[in-house]
Amino acid sequence: MTLDAATLDVSPIDALVETFAATHHCPSIAWGVVRHGQVVATGSSGRLDDDTSPTEHTVYRIASMTKSFSAAATLVLRDDGVLRLDDPLGAYAPELAGLRSPTSDAAEVTVRDLLCMTSGLVTDDAWADRHLDLTDAEFDRIIADGLVFAEPTGNAFEYSNFGFALLGRVVHRATGQRIQDVISERLLRPLGMHDSSWVRPAHDGWARPKRWLDDGWIGEIDTPGDGLIAPMGGIWTTVADLASWTSWLAAAFPARDDADDDPDDGPLRRASRREMQTPQRYVGMRTLRGARMSTSYGYGLRILDEPERGVVITHSGGFPGYGSNMRWTPGGEVGVIALANVTYAPMTEIAARIHDHVATQWTGAVRRRLTPELAETAERLVDLLDRWGRVGHVDDDELGDLFADNVEPDDAVDRRARNALAHGGLTLDEVVPINDARGKALCTSAHGSQVTVTFSLGPTRPVRVQEYELDVADGIAAAEAG
Repeated sequence: MTLDAATLDVSPIDALVETFAATHHCPSIAWGVVRHGQVVATGSSGRLDDDTSPTEHTVYRIASMTKSFSAAATLVLRDDGVLRLDDPLGAYAPELAGLRSPTSDAAEVTVRDLLCMTSGLVTDDAWADRHLDLTDAEFDRIIADGLVFAEPTGNAFEYSNFGFALLGRVVHRATGQRIQDVISERLLRPLGMHDSSWVRPAHDGWARPKRWLDDGWIGEIDTPGDGLIAPMGGIWTTVADLASWTSWLAAAFPARDDADDDPDDGPLRRASRREMQTPQRYVGMRTLRGARMSTSYGYGLRILDEPERGVVITHSGGFPGYGSNMRWTPGGEVGVIALANVTYAPMTEIAARIHDHVATQWTGAVRRRLTPELAETAERLVDLLDRWGRVGHVDDDELGDLFADNVEPDDAVDRRARNALAHGGLTLDEVVPINDARGKALCTSAHGSQVTVTFSLGPTRPVRVQEYELDVADGIAAAEAG
């Protein structure tokens, strides 16, 4: 099934969101589903203060989802040559020179440590959420008095919001601009995110912050404005704008050559966007909608290895008066955004469940790109196995052209030929890439069996097969080699 606005049945998603909103006391929720840059569905639950329903253009505060924007801006500056990720903070902000966890053998905190949460600074969600408007003078007093560390610098994942205040100071010293302004100029405007800002909207189309207390909603205390900690959580935005953001990040995959209709022209190059979404630090196992999975952190983004969905890139946001989550699969097959206006609404769970509903309706398999080199090698390998299976031998020169020099000592050629002979020949049906150097050739044998030939390329050129394995679905015979 092709996933688009015409074929996606949103009724189960609507029902799911309504139940979630009632359970978690969300005054309003706005959600959207994105595929390859196209918004294929949007929906909402609840009402705003003016008694209207939220839409994909209603503005919410997204809290820690802001970190992905700050990380991307930092990589823009890295690519420009303005700063380096492995430099200590003092290389740009002298007042931060020597900042490290309080042991004499600790490494100094680097820019990379801030991005991937390895500074060792204590997790500070509750405190930071009330201090986004931190001034330069207040920041300087905090630095002078000293910071609290939970882990040795560089040794472990420890989620730090204040680390993004440090990042903001580093960027300011390196460029003369606040990181907020770098984000607005270099990312939000080029990507057409015109409803995204660092201050509360001047219009009325925004969701007021609420708290559920004593069986009723009250207005949440006004959240702080735009200050030195805002790079960790200060952006106001919409489902529609976040659809552009998540699609742009997802579109960095797969790695590919430039094309006229697909130039790598920014505002951040694809390789750097992929770097953001690549595990930099293992976080640990977590349970989400009943499933256990490993989690890692990239730069301002989390990477999940989900049992059913595979690799998912995500980040949540929790704030007094707001909760949010965005998630997508690399390549942009499916993206989900969910925003609510109640304190610390657990939107990670609902976004994951929306993703599940979308996946059950879309039966198309997500496949890696098949390179011509891998496809050609698969064809040559299956052709050789086919002739081995029918006549029992091939020319030695042909073996040398296809196989790396480890193949014969790993398992003798005559034994390989006998194993192939058991299948009586093979016909190639499909090549499925595992990555650019490994794949599976799905074949049918002369006996009608389904045979999978899993193979990998060696490390040198010209390309040679270094190992392969035959597996027969119905168990008639199996041969291993390499």
